[in-house]
Amino acid sequence: MKTTIRKGWTKVICSSFFITLFSVSSAVAQTDTLTIAMVGDVMMGTTFPSRMLPENEGKDLFNDAKSILRSADLTVGNLEGTLCDGGQSTKGTGPNSYSFRTPTSFAPRLKEVGFDYMSMANNHANDFGQTGIESTEQCLREQGILFSGIEGRVEKCVIERGGKKIGLCAFGHNSYTLKHTDLTVVGRIVDALVKDCDLVIVSFHGGAEGRTQSHLPQGSETFLGENRGSLRQLAHFCIDHGADIVYGHGPHVVRAMEVYKGRFIAYSLGNFCTPYNVSLTGISGYAPIVKIKIDKRTGAFLNGQIYPFIQTRGIGPRTDHSGAVVNQLKQLSEADVPQSQAKINADGSIILLP
Repeated sequence: MKTTIRKGWTKVICSSFFITLFSVSSAVAQTDTLTIAMVGDVMMGTTFPSRMLPENEGKDLFNDAKSILRSADLTVGNLEGTLCDGGQSTKGTGPNSYSFRTPTSFAPRLKEVGFDYMSMANNHANDFGQTGIESTEQCLREQGILFSGIEGRVEKCVIERGGKKIGLCAFGHNSYTLKHTDLTVVGRIVDALVKDCDLVIVSFHGGAEGRTQSHLPQGSETFLGENRGSLRQLAHFCIDHGADIVYGHGPHVVRAMEVYKGRFIAYSLGNFCTPYNVSLTGISGYAPIVKIKIDKRTGAFLNGQIYPFIQTRGIGPRTDHSGAVVNQLKQLSEADVPQSQAKINADGSIILLP
């Protein structure tokens, strides 16, 4: 379904703060449901500080995952870094400083596997300054992939699926992003999308990082001296304002999933395709795809499925027949959001509680 939808796009409206895609006729079946596939961080390789790129120009990175990503009505993720071929790094040289510069020639890989939207509201979008941001935006535009999240640039997007207008927005914790720590900004953008759209999806990059940060804390998180947000409050705030799906990333590990007021929240989807310069040891290598089905009339969560993948350096996400990430997400969700209106089963299915 998705490939025929892509060929149907006939109009693109862009401005400093808004992008909209429309199609003359949607190939999405006229049912009462929509499926959304979500992943975490995507950084397909980097040429900085040295050349660390997968073989075959990255064409094999998503071999195991592409059929799932392409089967959804809408596929979203987080672009962790830049798509550019030059520029100067804006980061320091300390042990906690990383700059990601993926060649522009890798941009088609995102379209080929079905991504419709990528968040840019993260702590690597500005790794190569304005040059990197502009190059990344241009690459995504050329591939017909929507994006948002940088302050003063694109604030929100709208895409049509199944006769419904779906609004998307993204928030981060860095100075150049639309900040999720400022609920006035969050509320303004979410409210505008709720007013203009049938369904709204919110992405956020936040939380402390590392293998010790799997559990979702109460209150605000601080990491490397930065306020990384109060993520329970943020997610509930967005849904209280009318959002239908909230998905997060940033800690480099997965976190709990919750259904709140009938709406789906993923507090962190972890790393998905980060073959170089990102730790993939242990739980950091877990790389799930989460595909959910919603009622397209109301936005209510109906059911979902976790597809387990795991990463190996230089390879990308590969099917994990042990299903380790399913067990991890199940345990974290039961421990951290026991009030959730849904549960995760051992087979990765996500079902509403009676």
